[in-house]
Amino acid sequence: MKSIKRVRLVRKADGYYCQFAIDIEVKSESRTADGEIGLDVGLEFFYSDSNGHHEENPRFLRQAEKAIKHAQRQIYKKEKGKNQRRIARLRYAKKHLRVSRQRTEHSKKLARTLCKLNSLVAYEDLNVKGMVRNYCLAKSINDVAWTLFRRWLEYFAVKFNTQVVAVNPRMTSQKCSDCGAIVKKSLSTRTHKCNCGCHLQRDVNAAINILNLAKARDGQSRSNATGVATSTLVGETSPEGGSPDLGNWRTRRAQAWLSKWRRRV
Repeated sequence: MKSIKRVRLVRKADGYYCQFAIDIEVKSESRTADGEIGLDVGLEFFYSDSNGHHEENPRFLRQAEKAIKHAQRQIYKKEKGKNQRRIARLRYAKKHLRVSRQRTEHSKKLARTLCKLNSLVAYEDLNVKGMVRNYCLAKSINDVAWTLFRRWLEYFAVKFNTQVVAVNPRMTSQKCSDCGAIVKKSLSTRTHKCNCGCHLQRDVNAAINILNLAKARDGQSRSNATGVATSTLVGETSPEGGSPDLGNWRTRRAQAWLSKWRRRV
C-alpha cells in the first residue's frame, strides 16, 4: 500500500513487534477549555502548576528497585552459557521494560490532559543532560523522566492546537510572583515568603513566574507557537498546512533527517 512508508521489526524483552509508519493527515482535536497554566517540574512532586496543584511523583524505578535487584542477582547465580541464565536475563529485562512503559503511559496521560484543558502551557527549558551529571540526583532525575514528558507535551500540543512555551528557568524560584522582588532561598527551603505578603509553596511560586514569562513571550524562541511539532515522537508535522519555522533548530534538524531518508528511499 502507498500509505505505508516504512516497516520496522523491533525486538523487546517480551517479544518482537512490527511497526508500520503510515502517511496520514494529522487532524486537530477540539479543546474542552482554554486555560493558561505554568508548570514547574521537580523531584518532590512530578510537577507543580500555577493553579496550586501538585502532581505526585510516581517514582516507578524506586518502587520496582527491590525486585529489579533481586532479578539481577539471580543472573549471576546461573552458569554462563546455560539456558537458565538466559531466562534470568530475560526476566530482568522485562522488569526494566515494565518501568519504561509505566513512565511513558504516565507522561502521555498527563500531557494529553494538560493540552486538552489549556490553550497555553508553559514549562521549564531544562538542561537535563547537564543535571544528571550530579551523581547524587542522577537516578531520581532519570526516574522522573522530564524529557519524555516534554516530548508528549509537544506532541499533544499539535493534536489540540495548544501553544506550548519553554522558558528559561533562571531565577524563577527566587523571584516573587507578586511583586517581582528577589527572595534568596536554598533548596531546602520549600516555602516562598516575601515582604509584600506573598506566601506560597516554592514550586507554585516558580510555576506562576514561568507562566508570566511565557505570556511576556520570553520563551517564544523555543516554543511550537507556529503549530509545528518537531519532537522525536512525531518528526515534523504542520497541522495547519503552513510552512515550518526555519529559525527553529529542531525544525532544521527534522528537515535534514527527512531529506536524507527520502534520498535513501
